[in-house]
Amino acid sequence: MLLRILAFSSSRVGNETYLQTASPVIKEFLGAKALSVAFIPFASVDKNYEAYTGKVREGLNNRLYTVTTVTPSNAKLVIESCDVIMVGGGNTFKLLHDLYEMELLELIKQKVQSGTPYIGWSAGSNITGLTISTTNDMPIIQPQSFKAFGFFPFQINPHYHNEVTEGFNGETRDQRLEEFLKMSPSSSIVCLPEGTALKFEKEVLNFFGKTAGVLMTQKDGMLVRKEIDPETDLSFLLQ
Repeated sequence: MLLRILAFSSSRVGNETYLQTASPVIKEFLGAKALSVAFIPFASVDKNYEAYTGKVREGLNNRLYTVTTVTPSNAKLVIESCDVIMVGGGNTFKLLHDLYEMELLELIKQKVQSGTPYIGWSAGSNITGLTISTTNDMPIIQPQSFKAFGFFPFQINPHYHNEVTEGFNGETRDQRLEEFLKMSPSSSIVCLPEGTALKFEKEVLNFFGKTAGVLMTQKDGMLVRKEIDPETDLSFLLQ
């Protein structure tokens, strides 16, 4: 397979503008050439898809990219003919539901496995893993399956932030992810704080960003939580 993937935790970091951190990384990843980009906006619940694409065009700020909105009416044609697939954030359940309903999941998967670069953030990154079972989103709609693209043989948790609040009796992020691992003990979860991302090309999977990430697994019934430093090679997770 010729996979080339950028999976960002989020579209912005802190008070930055939209795609401010991601845009130069995307430019370096894709190179200085004219490219047609198919932007998939289906994670948005507002369904004002062209407005969403307009925000992406402004954030990328690159005249070399022709960014086309993927809609229910043009989806297959735009995806089949594009040079790059880009998937935005929003609600992961809504995104996966629409991809199944429009029969786009396999089309995109085959396209990416043939070498078309895939760039996603938030929900768009979540679906690069095996399933969406480690999303932070509320299940506002039921997709055909939780099974996602499976470009990576592990789970992803974007927007990772494990805050312990005094007096709050709900579960922390780590506790929720540990619940998943108790039900799927052979799984691994790569947790991406905002400002971090995964890059996969030339058969190398690299974690990078402004802060450490977290790798969660389970061994002998116990949670194993390991910090991932920026510029760490995670290719061992692909085996």
